[in-house]
Amino acid sequence: MSEKLLNDRRVLIVEDEFLVTVVLEAAVLEAGANVVRLAASTVDALALIEAEPFDVALLDARLDEEPVLDVAEALDKRGIPFVFHSGYGPEHLPSTYRHRPLLRKPSLSSSVVQALYEAVK
Repeated sequence: MSEKLLNDRRVLIVEDEFLVTVVLEAAVLEAGANVVRLAASTVDALALIEAEPFDVALLDARLDEEPVLDVAEALDKRGIPFVFHSGYGPEHLPSTYRHRPLLRKPSLSSSVVQALYEAVK
């Protein structure tokens, strides 16, 4: 990717599938993000959101069968834009957040980067 769409952005990736996380992390780093933090659970995500500032987040819509409403609310409360990433359709998102962007798994890395860029521009 020649253009660094996420140049100097702080990105939070909330994803419970290890291999998906590895690919997503590589994509956002290649796109110029300078800080990428990873969370595989709601508890980990909430702790990171509390501890660090982020510019944007990528949020798996379901973490090991655990709903992500608390994480979405914490991001929203802090004004951190986020994009859902899910194998499910919008009907499986928390109803108050169905207006948020949703990428369907599997997603191309370029699509993920573009969606995060659109969320923060």
